[in-house]
Amino acid sequence: MIPLELLNKLRRIKIRTSHLADDMLSGQYHTAFKGRGVEFEEVRPYHVGDDVRSIDWNVTARYGEPYVKLFREERELTVMLLVDLSPSQGLGTHYQTKRELVTELGATLAFSAIKNNDKVGLNLFTDGIEKVVPPGKGSRHVMRLILELMYCNPMGSGTDIKAALEHLNRTVKRRSIVFLVSDFQDDSYEKTLRIATRKHDVIPVVVGDQRELEIPNVGLVELRDAESGQIVTLDTSSRRHRALYAEHAKRVGEKRDALFTKLKMDPIHIQTGDDFVDPLRKFFHKREARR
Repeated sequence: MIPLELLNKLRRIKIRTSHLADDMLSGQYHTAFKGRGVEFEEVRPYHVGDDVRSIDWNVTARYGEPYVKLFREERELTVMLLVDLSPSQGLGTHYQTKRELVTELGATLAFSAIKNNDKVGLNLFTDGIEKVVPPGKGSRHVMRLILELMYCNPMGSGTDIKAALEHLNRTVKRRSIVFLVSDFQDDSYEKTLRIATRKHDVIPVVVGDQRELEIPNVGLVELRDAESGQIVTLDTSSRRHRALYAEHAKRVGEKRDALFTKLKMDPIHIQTGDDFVDPLRKFFHKREARR
């Protein structure tokens, strides 16, 4: 039986994210992603302004007046959420951790998918595959995904994006929309990511926290890597040390984003403490404009 506190938290996330999917993002989601193709639906009389290339000449000859063909999009898509659950996702120096932010984002994407009659599945990973939920439809299915995003207890202690993508490439045969959600604290995945982009529409979602980009002046501190366990003592009162920290973070981010550019991908950048709706909306607008 699910504890009352968990149920209340689950309801709050459902209400917020379902509302976002309904009122703000559902239409944009629909137009941002193409269906698998188009199929013939019916013919109707030609109206001024119709594309003359859609005229059905056989029907036109039969009735002695112009008729046009109408087509509809084959809509059903599969959306896969490929989500990093490594220990670094527990960082959060604002009112939420990266994992909490990812849970809300994943729930919003999942509700947007099912409201457009698409299927949505979930793969959780660290340095191994932690949990796989096959694609499905319906609100109950989305609630299961949210529960896994919130409370799956990962066994791994690192990040292996390459292994997660290899598993995706082996197990998901049908072309899918893949949201790869991670802080990308890994650098061995370029080749596998390139292969995945040939099979699927892969969208990187970069999840960050301000303290990963800059560190405040708080004196002598010990920093522990959440994944390797390595401890480093840093004098944050030193301008030079703070500058080196920020410069390293900048180089890592530029290298990652250069790879996305090379592979012609559209990354979404979100940060703890910020609203993810605006970056998501901008992404959908960009996709819609491209279509």
